[in-house]
Amino acid sequence: MSDDAKVYVISVAAELAGMHPQTLRQYDRLGLVSPGRTSGRGRRYSLRDIATLREVQRLSQDEGVNLAGIKRILELEAEVDGLRRQVEYLRAFVEPGRRVFTADPRGDVVAVQRTVRETRRRPREDTGALVLWRPRS
Repeated sequence: MSDDAKVYVISVAAELAGMHPQTLRQYDRLGLVSPGRTSGRGRRYSLRDIATLREVQRLSQDEGVNLAGIKRILELEAEVDGLRRQVEYLRAFVEPGRRVFTADPRGDVVAVQRTVRETRRRPREDTGALVLWRPRS
């Protein structure tokens, strides 16, 4: 099961986070944690949501940060994570030895990370050949 799978009802999530369910409702209203919703509008929390709830509690109780400050901290942490992913992606374009180029469905040449690999197969009539170029060492 993924850390992002929204499977825990509010009572279970509250117990796992060591909080009262009403606190989780309040944090949802404030936008600190955004659980998934069922068709009947019931909240469903993931393990990642529960970790965030614990971090909110730690920042509030141990560090004395108010809820507005916690919300801003969480927003900035999410932004930093996104920027780190973007930097890693862009490094694939500039670092020698890490670049692997392929064609996307439109035929444009794109760089992909070396960890992403196409399985080798015989080209069919309706597909183009995949050509990888690697610089000599």
